[in-house]
Amino acid sequence: MEPGSMENLSIVYRSHDFLVVNKHWDVRIDSKTWRETLTLQKQLRHRFPELADPDTYYGFRFCHQLDFSTSGALCVALNKAAAGSAYKCFKERRVTKAYLALVRGHIQESRMTISYAIGRNSTEGRAHTMCIEGTQGCENPKPSFTELVVLEHGLYAGDPVSKVLLQPLTGRTHQLRVHCSALGHPIVGDLTYGQASGQEDQPFRMMLHAFYLRIPTQAECVEARTPDPFVPTLDASWSPHTLVQPLDQLVQVLRSAPEPTEGGPGPCSPSVPLSGPGRPPLPPAKPPETEAQWASCLQWLSEWTLEPDN
Repeated sequence: MEPGSMENLSIVYRSHDFLVVNKHWDVRIDSKTWRETLTLQKQLRHRFPELADPDTYYGFRFCHQLDFSTSGALCVALNKAAAGSAYKCFKERRVTKAYLALVRGHIQESRMTISYAIGRNSTEGRAHTMCIEGTQGCENPKPSFTELVVLEHGLYAGDPVSKVLLQPLTGRTHQLRVHCSALGHPIVGDLTYGQASGQEDQPFRMMLHAFYLRIPTQAECVEARTPDPFVPTLDASWSPHTLVQPLDQLVQVLRSAPEPTEGGPGPCSPSVPLSGPGRPPLPPAKPPETEAQWASCLQWLSEWTLEPDN
């Protein structure tokens, strides 16, 4: 596969207020470290110097995050008002995200809801990682829900794997990676939560990709679908042999119109969950926003205006 470079930045959605890029795997979104020669922020500044905001440190306001190893759809707000409208959608849980992944083993259930609570790992040597409730050193676990649909069964470099579509219904750090690992089907190439035998050193990347994104702001429906990278023509190590669920059918489910939001439907609305009836309820609605939470929002909107670390 072609490595990331300053030139190969793929844009899948563009308007006056937003860009959605198809982030390359193993590229950081931004960095204050001079050693990071390639970041998404630098790619954007190289491609769109006229869109960089001089009032922000990084030049661009990223509406959400993707792990360094994860590829796919990432939304960039081009002004503070747009960033505020996107933040409101995330805060109100009206954003739809779906990911593609290759996971170890053949998952027998075609659909499931993963509901392990996720917390921070306080175990020595596992700093900055997450864990599921009930495991040693797992602090402050919070309710976490992921919908999983199996798309295909096959082999990756001769080992059994499943291709799945994942829809996070909550937004915990490393949620999809932790949930897949907790199922006993870790994501192929995940060096942190994958198999401990050294098997994950062999794939050239972590096989997790942000496939679909929809942000229903009041003024604009930001909707983007990125190309599927997990196909044999792009990676000869992946050899599917059994189709379980066509991906295009699931895309139609993602895009189907749900009930109107308060005040009537906007340009687009949040979509129905993938696995239909029987899934556990979402966590209860949060109480009204406190002053501290609002201050955090304002800091988010200012997009890290602090000077870089010395």
